[in-house]
Amino acid sequence: MAIKTLLLLALPASGKSELRRYMEKLDPAAALHDLHIGPTVQLDDYPYVHMMRRIAEEVQEAGDNPVFFNASEEPFLDSGDWSTLIHLVNFDYAELTDPPSELVTGTAAEWLFDRIDRARALAGLAPAIADLRPMTKKRLLSALEHEAQEVFNDKLAAIPEDLDGKTVVIEFARGGPEGSELPLPAPYGYQHALSLLSDEILEKASILYVWVEPEDSRRKNRERAVPGRDGDASILHHGVPEAVMRREYGIDDLMWLLALGGGSFVFIDKGEERFAIPTGVFDNRPDLTSFLRAESEDWSQFEVRQLHRELVNATAGLRT
Repeated sequence: MAIKTLLLLALPASGKSELRRYMEKLDPAAALHDLHIGPTVQLDDYPYVHMMRRIAEEVQEAGDNPVFFNASEEPFLDSGDWSTLIHLVNFDYAELTDPPSELVTGTAAEWLFDRIDRARALAGLAPAIADLRPMTKKRLLSALEHEAQEVFNDKLAAIPEDLDGKTVVIEFARGGPEGSELPLPAPYGYQHALSLLSDEILEKASILYVWVEPEDSRRKNRERAVPGRDGDASILHHGVPEAVMRREYGIDDLMWLLALGGGSFVFIDKGEERFAIPTGVFDNRPDLTSFLRAESEDWSQFEVRQLHRELVNATAGLRT
């Protein structure tokens, strides 16, 4: 049987997206037999982060009060937007079984802006877009309609006819300021982020954690970054600003949570319920994944075998 929901977690540039690419290209029979992974359905909060930065850029150019970010190289204005992103993931997951067939009313940009503001409300934050000046909102609708339509189209294209035998892969990165002590305070870290996931996700979830040290995450982040829009909108080649890497990804808490769970589980308390999430660790400190950014025909078979062996070990105890 296939793992139903795989939470693919790690610091930025740790190899998560490269592993997703490998899973997509792996022979389905080998993926199921060796890794307990069925055909994958991919969810990721990064497209929302990218669009929030694009919204912030347009608002700044319009001369309105900043939203989401003060500048392109800065962390979130309100750290509560880390919670906003989790609620957006919950929306995406729920729509895998109840998909929107089309934009019922309005434009793709209106759909996206409303979606973000609804997620912010669930995070306990005020609307970011609805309260902008009318001229600024008009500018946003015009400037971002094409990109919002791409987000909507990509979302619909990722929804399968059904989830039978498939593995939903949900990727996101969380952390906290460099030098922080554990536990990380909300809204930072995985302890908080995981507690906001819907019960439907947590009940079926396993975690695959890609382990690298923060300094390696920063180095690989610099190496993978492609300047400009080609990189910013890309899962494999976007770069996270250095200030963000240090102030929001300077440390993470997954290995600490795993130690509290005895080395095999991460325990997440949500209300009165405790979820025990089986967790496997893919040790990527030797960097077993960067070669996957090349075209698949150029992958070294030695590196593929080494990667596959470590993935088999990491997924052996996950929930099916």
